[in-house]
Amino acid sequence: MKTKSSLLLFLIGALPVCAAEVSPIETLLKRSIITTNLPLEEVQAYTENRVPIMPLAQTALEWERIADRLRRDTLAQVVFRGQAAEWRKDKANVVWLETIEGGPGYQIKKLRYEAVPGLWIPALLYEPDHLTGRVPVALSVNGHEGIGKSVPYKQIRCINLARRGMLVLNPEWLGMGQLNGPDYQHSRMNQLDLCGTSGVSPFYLAMSRGLDVLLSLKHADPKRVAVSGLSGGGWQTIFISSLDTRVTLSNPVAGYSSLRTRARFLEDLGDSEQTPCDLATVADYAHLTAMRAPHPTLLTFNAKDDCCFGSGHALAPLLEAAGPIYRLYGKESFLRAHVNYDPGTHNFGLDNREAFYRLVGDHFYGGSTEFVSKEIPVESEVKAHTNLLVALPPDNATFNSLALSLSKPLPRQPPLPENKEAAEKWQEANRAKLREVVRAKHSRVIAEKAGEDTQGGVTANYWRLRVDDALTVPAVELARGEPKGTVILLADGGRQSVSTEVERRLAAHERVLVVDLFYFGESRVRTHDYLFALLVAAVGERPLGIQAGQLAGVARWAQAVYSGEPVSVITLGPRTSTIALVAAGLEQEAISRLEIHDPLGSLKEVIEQNLKFEQKPELFCFGLLEAFDIKHLAALVAPRPLTVIQPGERARTELDGLAKWYAMMGGELKGVGESLNR
Repeated sequence: MKTKSSLLLFLIGALPVCAAEVSPIETLLKRSIITTNLPLEEVQAYTENRVPIMPLAQTALEWERIADRLRRDTLAQVVFRGQAAEWRKDKANVVWLETIEGGPGYQIKKLRYEAVPGLWIPALLYEPDHLTGRVPVALSVNGHEGIGKSVPYKQIRCINLARRGMLVLNPEWLGMGQLNGPDYQHSRMNQLDLCGTSGVSPFYLAMSRGLDVLLSLKHADPKRVAVSGLSGGGWQTIFISSLDTRVTLSNPVAGYSSLRTRARFLEDLGDSEQTPCDLATVADYAHLTAMRAPHPTLLTFNAKDDCCFGSGHALAPLLEAAGPIYRLYGKESFLRAHVNYDPGTHNFGLDNREAFYRLVGDHFYGGSTEFVSKEIPVESEVKAHTNLLVALPPDNATFNSLALSLSKPLPRQPPLPENKEAAEKWQEANRAKLREVVRAKHSRVIAEKAGEDTQGGVTANYWRLRVDDALTVPAVELARGEPKGTVILLADGGRQSVSTEVERRLAAHERVLVVDLFYFGESRVRTHDYLFALLVAAVGERPLGIQAGQLAGVARWAQAVYSGEPVSVITLGPRTSTIALVAAGLEQEAISRLEIHDPLGSLKEVIEQNLKFEQKPELFCFGLLEAFDIKHLAALVAPRPLTVIQPGERARTELDGLAKWYAMMGGELKGVGESLNR
């Protein structure tokens, strides 16, 4: 029998649970200001309009000059920036290992070679028996296959080429197969970007060193050099084939499209390596395709591709760009297209492979009738993944280890000046440098009132703030009674996460303007968001620069619209705190003081915590750590007051001494601990 107390507990437990009461401020913050698709539509237009179009050329000679410049600038300004320029000078170190039995007419040699210092690529060389004279060579690359170089369709391709008398190198791709560890994930290559060294350079050098290996072989014919690959291998194929003039025949398969196409077909948006920083300031993939002229090139796409780069949208813009260039050379037939319909999905299957063999036969074997383009059945010769493993050093370098090494001497800043005059000159010079690094603009804001509401004595005005006639920042202006000042509030969690802080500011009789900058809250692209952040950097902008420009522009607008007095900025979280430090460093007039909660202590934490690009995109700004760390950004804010709330131990340590700097500049730094104020 139940006791009275147990019965009472039972009855209470049976009562319906009421939802937590929503505060008036939360209700006001939740109201939508912009349409769901607006951030996507705006960033599509923003990036698409910045992709360069094909230059005009009237003659082959004129195009040669253009192509030479594009190739030179892409290598210098995209691929080999920072330490990568030194890596480029190294020779390919090669370690040859055991030879295993292949099949009729060929053997397989295991090897590893160094792409960049300490980063070894495992590879297999398919070598025909009884070679004499010079023979064609082929670099066979692969895409996002978990087992990497041992994926069966790739083995079949390599074997078929070797059975036809070619030397074939089958390298592992970064992030796949034997290099399939978390520190090789492609979005960690952007850690190198943060250090001012091209994250795409290890990818490129892995391919170019592979060509070095092939062309060092006794029987290699330097006039007959092929590259082919599917998906990510298709990207590798066009990237190396257009930029390394040693490649004389190329077959990218379902691996790329124009960046202009990608802005509209979201499935084509590529990983970090496919969207390298600043590529589109020099060239688009349409340009790279045309740069193959006049060499034999087969563009293979699939009609029902269930991954990306479907033939229906990806192929035509590339042919439209490259076709006229091939005509300038009188080599129209050297540019081919093949569309696979069966199975038509994302594949480098039999139909696509045989199209490749036909290209090889026509251009490497003179169309000889002895060259058979039908595939040789070799499925029985495909080997298990374990049989193709290549010994690697236990401490093989990774994106993270390379970035950790690069970051050690950074930033390249002398000690902060110790007198006010020198400090002001330092600030002036470094403001200009910061603006250049983050690509920030002096943004203009056009405001549109989007509604108003009152809840619990709090009045809300809703704003659509159009910045530089490109991107819209939604903002909620909240006030209770007569405000005595204006605060701009932003948070890593977006504006719906800040109700507690809003209440605190309203209680202090402040007007609170809560904004969602690019990539945050309501301004976040609902799908493929970080891939668009990559595309923004590829077209020469920086997410961090856009965000800092938006914040500075909103501050100037708020100053003009409200009291005419400068406004305060408060941030909640390490990402928005970094944005605010940049914005306040650049905008000296409209931002009067800064309060940052839970900031980073150092940009090196991005690398030390081994973050991926998609986690905090703006913090991977190219070259930011090379030029500045958090304490330098904070130094640019002085003499305006800077308050640090809930600093971690790293922030306390890194900001050690800045209070003295602030005092010298006539300002005040609060919150890092008096014990650190030397």
